[in-house]
Amino acid sequence: MFRPCIDLHEGKVKQIVGGSLQDSGAGLRTNFVSERPAAWFADLYRRDGLTGGHVIQLGAGNETAAREALAAFPGGLHLGGGVNLTNAPGWLDAGASHVIVTSWVFRDGQLDFDRVRALVAAIGKERLVLDLSCRQRAGEYWVVTDRWQKFTEFTVSEAALARLAECCAEFLVHAVDVEGLCQGVDLELVQKLARWSPIPVTYAGGARSLADLEAVTQAGNGRVHLTIGSALDIFGGSGVRYADAVAFNQGQTTGSGGR
Repeated sequence: MFRPCIDLHEGKVKQIVGGSLQDSGAGLRTNFVSERPAAWFADLYRRDGLTGGHVIQLGAGNETAAREALAAFPGGLHLGGGVNLTNAPGWLDAGASHVIVTSWVFRDGQLDFDRVRALVAAIGKERLVLDLSCRQRAGEYWVVTDRWQKFTEFTVSEAALARLAECCAEFLVHAVDVEGLCQGVDLELVQKLARWSPIPVTYAGGARSLADLEAVTQAGNGRVHLTIGSALDIFGGSGVRYADAVAFNQGQTTGSGGR
């Protein structure tokens, strides 16, 4: 299934090459900057019934845009970026169906289960998504935090996903090495997620065509959903028509119904 996204950077909807994101802003590679506000995209997803998409705040200066997006599609979007125990309930009150948490539950490169448990106690596992975005190193996938800059000591594995699945409703996994490049998805990672995860996973990174959506749906055994960003026409891309992605979710095939 196709899951939509709204990536926010400096208050604007952008598509960024994930591996280029740095604190200093130096070397940032941007594929697209929208003239439309975040709320416009949220309303589009609402009208097309696309629930479960994510709004990600990439750094500071995005809170107003994020809140406007949530208000445009109450209960339809996940919110991530800077989420912690203190502000998670407020984001849910603002209209997020789930909050996505990454960096806050990792300390000194280790997953802090006390923090995970505290979040579950505060908001419930059914409203928590754990972001396990990762980069490949030495043949394994290592979770990266702090806008994908810092490697943790946590690898994506069957045992790790089984344990974490007891604490959350879903996983979000950006394949950072291919994020924003439109050079194809990391099917090896998709297949591992499908085999290992007992709960739904949204995968993002590298999607360039409707064939990628079909491939992820097949390889993911229905448990792995795909986010398409830079390749979508609504984000300036030429690889995937948004209308076709919506039709895919409606069980149609590309080219039917006049599309």
